[in-house]
Amino acid sequence: MVLKRVGEPLVLEERPDPEPGPSELLIRVEACGVCRTDLHVVDGELPDVRPPIVPGHEVVGRVARLGTEVEGFKVGARVGVPWLGRACGRCPYCRDGRENLCDDPVFTGYNRDGGYATDIVCEAAFATPLAENADAAATAPLLCAGLIGWRALKAAGSGRRVGLYGFGAAAHILAQICRAEGREVYAFTRPGDEAAQSFARGLGAVWAGGSQEPAPAPLDAAILFAPVGALVPAALRATRKGGRVVCAGIHMSDIPSFPYRWLWEERQIVSVANLTRADAAEFFAVAARVDIRAEVTRYRLEDANRALADLRDGRLQGAAVLTP
Repeated sequence: MVLKRVGEPLVLEERPDPEPGPSELLIRVEACGVCRTDLHVVDGELPDVRPPIVPGHEVVGRVARLGTEVEGFKVGARVGVPWLGRACGRCPYCRDGRENLCDDPVFTGYNRDGGYATDIVCEAAFATPLAENADAAATAPLLCAGLIGWRALKAAGSGRRVGLYGFGAAAHILAQICRAEGREVYAFTRPGDEAAQSFARGLGAVWAGGSQEPAPAPLDAAILFAPVGALVPAALRATRKGGRVVCAGIHMSDIPSFPYRWLWEERQIVSVANLTRADAAEFFAVAARVDIRAEVTRYRLEDANRALADLRDGRLQGAAVLTP
């Protein structure tokens, strides 16, 4: 499914199987999650989108062929292909262990073809080994919604009361981790979205309400998955002294001005960007221990436009996944 023009529906296209380069793997796709970042690519909300491009960066599949220089993988092994498709390894950020901030990165489904397809090539060094017996569709959202949620939780600190703004794919995974760690989850949804609030309570949230409602107790941290800048001041007001507001999205509408006193008393606003291979190793170890259950709605590959529309319009509970 190819984005041929920004802002227009994807087009189903038949192509020859891609050829893996020396350092690459050819992957037969079993499932690919539909992430809000894909919406930002398709809708042109990210800079420098250069069609034609195949979206998708929550890819689960089996190794079909190895590049001539690849070691450590076997044909038939299950792997994941995440958002970070390659980092340069040379810039100051890469040398400092922060490849998520690489000066010359490649991102899957953004500036190299992604997983809305039956086959994909990826850099072997950036593929993530996955459990052989796990459900492919339920695993796919973990490769971005799970990973970015994990990175955001680390950025939020060790506080007990955590507010999650926007209870979609990432939040419903992160809520399970928070509960396993003994934290309290406060879920903030679209106003009046009783289905999402009930979903959050079913996953252990101690409270769920509309995004502009006051929390019943001061939050130690708030994590924003909803791409709505107006929620930043709201989250600050819900956060205690010394607390932290983490912006976890790759795109957000403008943040409105707010009084300095809402930030004062050592509150912080931080962002998280992309992910590292170390994040993946940490997160999948945690996910195995917690036994995360991702709620997914499956779509055929050719129904990718419908999946994107359902995500855009808030008709999903949990995550959407394409199954070729």
